[in-house]
Amino acid sequence: MTTTIDYYMAPQSPWTYLGHGRLIEIAQAAGAKIQVRPMDMARVFAASGGVQLKDRPKQRQAYRLVELARYRDYLEVPLVLEPQYFPVVPTTASKLIIAVQQALGDDAALKLSGALMAAVWVQERNIADPQTLAAILSECELPQDCLGETDSPSVQTTYDDYTQAAIDLGVFGAPTYVVNGELFWGQDRLMFVAKALQG
Repeated sequence: MTTTIDYYMAPQSPWTYLGHGRLIEIAQAAGAKIQVRPMDMARVFAASGGVQLKDRPKQRQAYRLVELARYRDYLEVPLVLEPQYFPVVPTTASKLIIAVQQALGDDAALKLSGALMAAVWVQERNIADPQTLAAILSECELPQDCLGETDSPSVQTTYDDYTQAAIDLGVFGAPTYVVNGELFWGQDRLMFVAKALQG
């Protein structure tokens, strides 16, 4: 039986971006399947006591930038620490991932997720802008009609379901990876995900 990784993520999260490529490599090496689960972080924070970045103490905001720079350099992954379009409202981008998932499956959704995160953290593009999202779909060779599905009841219901599932599981941040019911929070726990996949 193929092991699955439930990938609770947010396309505006730099930590999700930093772990995205490594997660795919780990899953491929283990023969595991990744199930993409975009979630509404505002609802997750409200349920778990989390605080939006803008409301965190200045010391925590400053240290976040230090840690992002450290991981960027350690992983040798390009990342703009303070990109032009961040914070960004991620709702449409999250629902676009789901629309692609529903139309073409998780592999296509993973491809789009990586492109959206790179758009924020490398290319400094606005993933709240429909024209930008249309361009990213084109660059990923994914159908444009997926953008029109972001307002569909099916996509909204799935987005709500993924968010509620995250809350019910005890997820409190992005990324969170779930293997056989066990939660792993943060891209710095990916070595434990790999170990869990080894059984």
